[in-house]
Amino acid sequence: MSNPRALATLILAFAQIATPLLPMIGIGEPVGEQSGQTQTLITPAGWAFAIWGPLYFGTIAYAIWQLLPAQRDSQLVRRIGWHAAGAFLGNAVWVAYTQVWGLGFPSVLIILFTLVNLLAILRVFASMPGFTAGERLAAVLPLSALAGWLTAATIVNIAAALNFHAIVLPGPAPLIAAAILIVGGAIVAAALVGTGGNPWYPLPFLWALFAIHQKLGAAYPAIATATIVAGLLVIATLVVMLASAERRRRYLG
Repeated sequence: MSNPRALATLILAFAQIATPLLPMIGIGEPVGEQSGQTQTLITPAGWAFAIWGPLYFGTIAYAIWQLLPAQRDSQLVRRIGWHAAGAFLGNAVWVAYTQVWGLGFPSVLIILFTLVNLLAILRVFASMPGFTAGERLAAVLPLSALAGWLTAATIVNIAAALNFHAIVLPGPAPLIAAAILIVGGAIVAAALVGTGGNPWYPLPFLWALFAIHQKLGAAYPAIATATIVAGLLVIATLVVMLASAERRRRYLG
């Protein structure tokens, strides 16, 4: 019989996909509409959020894989299991909350809870001596990518919450947005070092930077420059980290 952790992970993986459907039964407004009311200069173009399709698919794949009898005694699943469940719970609660109450500061606390769980998973990945091909495909890839997107989403959520509460930071908005993007790039670069060069983590963040550049780069040169600087910083760090054959073997096989 499956253990409670594995069942909770499966249920919460599906719950995070079900909660965006609440407006269809009259509960709240779609996340896209709520986000539109608190647009910021670091909000990616709308098409970038299509990434949730493969991210959701990856979380479901992980949830099913970790439930298989072959993973019952898996050290990796045992160490990341409750963190994965916590991340899926955070995703579900965040969507439910924002659809009803918008992107205020409580939504920031929820997304931070989710991100903390995902970063804890990245720390476990970095501490493991190695992975099987199945672990790389079913756990390392999807959960690392989810952590990367949630890193970008957390930064955007904080900026949106400031707009939601009509809090205006001192200084020109484009320069503030540019500074936030560069700081975000530095954070991801530092996290890359901490994870031992996990290549799946920064890819969604780079996707978000590209979407911001495409949306606002032409109108705001400072933001265009910041997305390029942040992106190059992350890419350069990734290249340096993956120069090690041992690190490449760990994450790429």
